[in-house]
Amino acid sequence: MMVAAEGIAFQEEWPYAIHLLGHIYANDVNSARYLWKSIPSSIKESQAEVVAAWKIGQQLWMRDYAGVYEAIRGFDWSPEAQGLVSSFSELYTNRMFQLLLSAYSTISIGDTSLFLGMNEEDATNYALQHGWVVDPASGMLTVKKQPIATEQKLDHSKLQRLTEYVFHLEH
Repeated sequence: MMVAAEGIAFQEEWPYAIHLLGHIYANDVNSARYLWKSIPSSIKESQAEVVAAWKIGQQLWMRDYAGVYEAIRGFDWSPEAQGLVSSFSELYTNRMFQLLLSAYSTISIGDTSLFLGMNEEDATNYALQHGWVVDPASGMLTVKKQPIATEQKLDHSKLQRLTEYVFHLEH
């Protein structure tokens, strides 16, 4: 065991890869970047899984959507990390799908497959399962927008009571 200058003990056995993946899973790439910079060079050189975890973080940082999936699939993860990586991959696919849903009305099957990290057939099937429509002639998907929740009408009597209550608290 080594002791850091601040008096905080840390072990060479610290699960850096899991720690990095935790930040990545939480969509906190800034913290992952800071952690990466603080990891001793000896750990980076001796633990390939740490480098592989950071590769995911780098792709996120650069917004290389397809690169994130390549980094995930490009390493044989340990059993300890596999569950976290799989969960992140699923979460990331859902985030990307939501991004496509909000940003596009139509999108090519090829672009959809890049954003979702799938081959074109799987991406098309995924989109179809979510109600999108495919035009096989053009290779385009028409996005099915989610229904927009209608805003509640403001009850003026409730607003009046709230105003009176706040006024009473202040005076």
